[in-house]
Amino acid sequence: MHLKTTQLHHPYLQLPPLCFDKVSPTPLRDPYLIHANKEVAKLLDIDPADLSDPSFVKFVNGELALEGSDPFAMCYAGHQFGHFVPRLGDGRAINIGTINGWQLQLKGSGQTLYSRQGDGRAVLRSSIREYLMSEAMHGLGIETTRALAIIGSDQKVFREDWESTSIVLRVSPSWIRFGTFEYFAHNNKPEELKALLEYAIEECYPHLSIEKNRYLYFFTEVVGKTARLMATWQAVGFNHGVMNTDNMSIAGLTIDYGPYAFLDDYNINHICNHTDQHGRYSFGNQPRIGEWNLAALMVALAPLVDQEAMERAHQHYGRLYSQHFLQLMGAKLGLTHVQEADLELIKHLLGIMQTLQVDYTLFFRTLSHYQGNREALLKLGLYHQPLHEWLDDYDKRLANNTLSAEARNKKMLTVNPKYVLKNYMLQEAIELAQKGDYSGVNALFKIAQTPYAEHPEFERWAEATPEAFKNKKLSCSS
Repeated sequence: MHLKTTQLHHPYLQLPPLCFDKVSPTPLRDPYLIHANKEVAKLLDIDPADLSDPSFVKFVNGELALEGSDPFAMCYAGHQFGHFVPRLGDGRAINIGTINGWQLQLKGSGQTLYSRQGDGRAVLRSSIREYLMSEAMHGLGIETTRALAIIGSDQKVFREDWESTSIVLRVSPSWIRFGTFEYFAHNNKPEELKALLEYAIEECYPHLSIEKNRYLYFFTEVVGKTARLMATWQAVGFNHGVMNTDNMSIAGLTIDYGPYAFLDDYNINHICNHTDQHGRYSFGNQPRIGEWNLAALMVALAPLVDQEAMERAHQHYGRLYSQHFLQLMGAKLGLTHVQEADLELIKHLLGIMQTLQVDYTLFFRTLSHYQGNREALLKLGLYHQPLHEWLDDYDKRLANNTLSAEARNKKMLTVNPKYVLKNYMLQEAIELAQKGDYSGVNALFKIAQTPYAEHPEFERWAEATPEAFKNKKLSCSS
């Protein structure tokens, strides 16, 4: 299907008017295409050839309105760093419609009713980060929003300095957040709250639509999805950085990529957001915050769902998280028939990695080749004795495996990525892009889509993060 003949649909606009505000994008001056995602184009049933057509840039810039176009911004509230803010909303994102069940949103497309004195723009560096990382998370098999394209412009806005503007066309099966429910609950709007809940069930959990107790089942599903998402973040070493309830998806997706980071050296206390002075959203706190945010959602749903029943569902979060985490980490270690007792082996390893400051991704990729020769693993830490002791225990555990060493290695290479997009890599691509060179974006996009492949031409990015670039904190405008 060609872009110009594509028709947009707007199921969200069937909700009461208080749920959104209709607003048109404000196009950037003299826009140009930086990158487009052919795989996402296929999801939208858009001919990949159209991505190189000049009209595609106009579409991403909000200039070309397709048939059925009726753009709007969504309203929501949220707990930001634990403090409730009664009205937030899409301050720099405008929804332009749904195609094949994917909701399209232009991030950086100008002011909306919810901009709160902001200019509604996104800068090039933050747009590159979101565009690449959403694809990287998908490549790693983690639930996430995705992006169709990123465009740039010489138009400037001021952040820490004057910076070039950009727009990312991002897509998601749902943009509903925990904070969307909080908004209507806080404002005592039971009819809107009920309409939103019915819509969210139909959009994200349609199998529940015929269930009499579907509201409770909805919350139960969100608990399970959130537990699984937190486990995948922890297993891959991803720190989101801003887990406010307005940044939490009821569909269990990773959304709103800001000052995130993949771990360099393993550090359970790592904080990637310099605004987070007390470490509320540190790497190690993420599972607990997921549980806290679910409690906030539970309060918002209380006018419609039995409180005690939700509390019972909420109490399963810790068990579900632990089960998912154990299975994921067991797979990273190449263990068959993962058992509860394996958690001690995992904790022992993570404690050693913390003490020895071992690169998280590199260690597990190196371990994926392990067949008894310890030399490569020992090189990753300054002190060898702790790793020797752990490997003694690991060897004993492997003796109970049902897989051969070769089969184990092969499976481990499919779950332990060789590449993750660390912040120093992204910064390198950003600095090139700010000079008009998008080769770094192209290279990292290739890695993002295939993080388990070898990519000999990018071997330097598989090494430990250079010391000068480790554990840098970023701002929310990143």
